[in-house]
Amino acid sequence: MTLAVVTGNSHKAREVAAFFQGFLEVEHVPLDCPELKSDDVGEIARGKAAFAYGKIHRPLIVDDTAFSIRALGGFPGPYAAYVLTTLGNAGILRLLEGVSDRAAYFETAIAYADGERTIRVFRGRIDGTVTHSPRGTGGFGYDPIFEVDGQTLAELTLAEKSRVSHRARALRALREWLENPER
Repeated sequence: MTLAVVTGNSHKAREVAAFFQGFLEVEHVPLDCPELKSDDVGEIARGKAAFAYGKIHRPLIVDDTAFSIRALGGFPGPYAAYVLTTLGNAGILRLLEGVSDRAAYFETAIAYADGERTIRVFRGRIDGTVTHSPRGTGGFGYDPIFEVDGQTLAELTLAEKSRVSHRARALRALREWLENPER
């Protein structure tokens, strides 16, 4: 089976391909999907999967990710992509100037659709902190300012990130289900 990874973000598609290497063939399909307005990334991903399946009619996954910062009341949450394009990492760091509580987490919901079953949603979460300045040259998005166990996600290799990230955790749950869909 070839799994379509429906996203406009080529970095995400590469992460998914790296995760499934040797298990499943992955093809990037750069289709922009409309996003439901919801605080639940699972519901947003489910809506995107329904839309994407209606367009390409083959097994696919889509994802949606929230980046939630405790001191900001969970902001930007599921609006992380919009906030990244409008404020960027520098804007997030400015919002946290003088703030000691820098706890944050990423949550990714991956929705799988194949037209034969209801859309399934798999979630992954990783907790960490927002750094005081960007570090690292890898990754994308908020990776240079999100630290886990002393390293930002941008300081990890793609292989390392593919083992520990929020997306990797959701992909792991998807893979376990693909290996045994009866459970």
